[in-house]
Amino acid sequence: MPFYNLLVLCRFRNRLNFITRGKPQMSYPRMIFLTSLAMIAFAGNSLLCRAALKHAGIDAASFTSIRLISGAIMLWMLVNLGRGYKIGRGNWLSAFALFVYAAGFSYAYVSLPASTGALLLFGAVQATMIGHGIRTGERLLKLQIMGLVIALAGLVGLLLPGLSAPPMLGSVLMLASGIAWGVYSLRGKGAGDPLRVTAGNFMRAVPFAAALSVVMAGRSSLDSAGFCYALASGALTSGVGYSVWYTVLPALKAAKAATVQLSVPVIAALGGVLLLGEPITVRLLLSSLAILGGIALVILEKQRTGGAGRG
Repeated sequence: MPFYNLLVLCRFRNRLNFITRGKPQMSYPRMIFLTSLAMIAFAGNSLLCRAALKHAGIDAASFTSIRLISGAIMLWMLVNLGRGYKIGRGNWLSAFALFVYAAGFSYAYVSLPASTGALLLFGAVQATMIGHGIRTGERLLKLQIMGLVIALAGLVGLLLPGLSAPPMLGSVLMLASGIAWGVYSLRGKGAGDPLRVTAGNFMRAVPFAAALSVVMAGRSSLDSAGFCYALASGALTSGVGYSVWYTVLPALKAAKAATVQLSVPVIAALGGVLLLGEPITVRLLLSSLAILGGIALVILEKQRTGGAGRG
């Protein structure tokens, strides 16, 4: 992106203080715009990865490496062009979880459509977060249990054998990617300035990606289109996308932040149809309604009751 725009983005981000107790003041239209931009960026990761691996000459390991390297560079620029001291550096365990997410994501999209991959990823992330809450003592209310059962039923229905079932290997890889991202998100809570922590973790994930590329060197391939897709995924839809999201996140309530992320699989599905010519099957449509509707029920019921109880 143009350097002037990068400076504008950094200047805007610096108006927020991620480690103070007070919530930042942000106009409602600006919050809607930035939230929408972040969701489009996150959905764009699925579209760029699928487009690269289906229509360009790049392998999954190279896509992963270029994405993480370009994301690390962009995040480093955003952090270091900012003003003020922020707490947070990242750590190697979180970086490894980030690498597992990125590698699983890339290899899954060798065979999965963008819509199916985004749905499986989102479902696995939310299941990991909800499961962690239950493990640490949260009690689900009746409607939340119903929502979780509906979501799991939708996931099972999506993966059942049949002509329209997604490839099993790709599905397993995407579920593993989602679990890794859920672990990464849980480890990041309270770690300091989220953008600085993310930048540190991206930098630490680069050696893991480089090692994967070395191991897979015999099967590597790269062309200009694939390189550009991976570069855009790392620098724009990941690096700038996270920066925008972390800018607007303090202005959102936790339940609202979780709810708006329900839009990501929907945006990815629409993008897959309009940009990649992917079909929408009845199985995918019904599974999406069950998974997203069930998760929405869990989130909204928690918001309505002010949070589930502790055991």
